Amino acid sequence: QVQLVESGGGSVQAGGSLRLSCTASGRSLSRYAMGWFRQAPGKEREFVATINWSAGTTYYADSVKGRFAISLDNAETVMYLQMNSLKPEDTAVYYCAGRRPPVGFATPGPYDAWGQGIQVTVSS
Repeated sequence: QVQLVESGGGSVQAGGSLRLSCTASGRSLSRYAMGWFRQAPGKEREFVATINWSAGTTYYADSVKGRFAISLDNAETVMYLQMNSLKPEDTAVYYCAGRRPPVGFATPGPYDAWGQGIQVTVSS
């Protein structure tokens, strides 16, 4: 089972940007459907974005569409979540997730590999 590690979180003011990264110990992510989820205190884990590199498809939650972008690097070993125009309601612990076969889902259940999570805090 692939081990995922997130990095790049932190604190930022509203309107600012952050880029999260997710790696899998150098393994190629192109054969996985990869996704980002987030969980705010007292709330359920919610879908943010998913990417299927081999199919060339991405999908976003309505709440982040137009502000966030999910991508893989050219070596297909690092997944990114570029977050622009951040809002206080984006504050949460962000998790990267992966699954095979490479079919993405907007719910956490089908994903079988998860990172430990990383905090993103947006202040007003």
